[in-house]
Amino acid sequence: MTRRALLHKWLIYALALIPIFLLDWAVLPRYPLFGVHPTLLPLAVAAVATLEGPISGAGYGLATGLLWTTTYAGVSSLQVALLTLTGLLVGSATQYVLSQSIWGCLVCSAGALLVQEMLHILFFLFLRTATVDTLVAVAVPEFLWTFVWTAPIYLIYYLIYRKVGGTKLA
Repeated sequence: MTRRALLHKWLIYALALIPIFLLDWAVLPRYPLFGVHPTLLPLAVAAVATLEGPISGAGYGLATGLLWTTTYAGVSSLQVALLTLTGLLVGSATQYVLSQSIWGCLVCSAGALLVQEMLHILFFLFLRTATVDTLVAVAVPEFLWTFVWTAPIYLIYYLIYRKVGGTKLA
């Protein structure tokens, strides 16, 4: 792939993040389901990592984490490291263990979201701001509502991948 084609591909991936980001940041928080709203940015990282592999997934996770921490109020800067690690691990898992397909993305997205929810629970338990029952009552619907968005987000990136990134059928 030429340098120009590579830059074009990553520009398109970056542009694809804009509507997902706007949906995550401005639209879905206004319409909570069961009192929670989904977190779509980790799903975008998982989708790109599934299609592009660990190094590219980590780079996309780094960029997405920087976007997340600089635009959302109250988001820890640790999200940069966590999304970078998510991209690396999802890319590695789908490239070497699972398949680089929707099924690999679904499995890895579920794992990434589960880890994210567990870290939130542990963080708030550490701060002693809520009980385990309350935290789990929020984490489970948040996990499920976020997981529903995995397939549509994967489809967006898969279509881009097919057009500018590769020809592998997944």
